[in-house]
This record gives sequence, structure tokens and C-alpha cells, in this order.
Amino acid sequence: MDPESESTTTSVDDNTENFCDNPTRDALTEGLMGLIKPTVDQLDERVRATRLSQLELKTCIESLSEELKTIASSQQSIVDLDPYVKKLMNAKHKVTVLTNVLQSAQDRLNRIHQSIEKETVKRKVILESTSDGQSSAV
Repeated sequence: MDPESESTTTSVDDNTENFCDNPTRDALTEGLMGLIKPTVDQLDERVRATRLSQLELKTCIESLSEELKTIASSQQSIVDLDPYVKKLMNAKHKVTVLTNVLQSAQDRLNRIHQSIEKETVKRKVILESTSDGQSSAV
């Protein structure tokens, strides 16, 4: 057979052993993981801090609402505090909605974080197994 007409294509089965020995792909993967993971961690921490402040705000609104109700019931003045109490209740509702949105965002970030951790562990196992296989072959 003429060397120029000889096929250089390989099948997937022929290349499976080279799948783990691709330093460019591994470096790219590690680089992407290095870029994504700190961002996800930072975002997760900020969501956590925001949720805590939302819960504190909700508690403050509830206590203020109770104090306003107590003041309103103890005073026999003409000042009507009901509109203010309603505004506080609306703010409390909005805080609750935001807390739920943040919780779902944090859940999604946690799933992404777990996926990144799993992928990192997989890559380490693959790299260790290939380096063990190469060192035993030498």
C-alpha cells in the first residue's frame, strides 16, 4: 500500500488510552475550574450573608410591628398607625419573598459547587491513575 494513501484516521477505541493523557485538556479544565470555583464560593458566601441580613431585617420588622401595635392599643390618641403597620407588613412580605429567592439561588450554587467538587475529585483520580500507570510502565 502506498504510504500517502494510507489512512491516518483512528477510531475512538484506538484513542481511548490517550483520553486521559491530554495535558492541554487537563490544563484547560484545571484553569476553568480555578476561575469558576472562587467565583461560585464568593457568590455563595455573599448569598449566605444577604440571607442572614434579610432574616435580621425580618425580625426587626416583626418586633417594630408588635411595638407599634402595643403603642396604638395603649394610646387613646387620634393618630392612626394602621397604614404604617400595613406598610411594615408589606415590607415583611417582600423580605420573605426575597429570602425565598435567595434560598433557591443558594441551593443552585450549592449544587454547582458540589458538581465542581465531584469533577475535581474525578480529575484527580484520573490523573493519579494515569501517573501510576505511566510510572509502573517505566
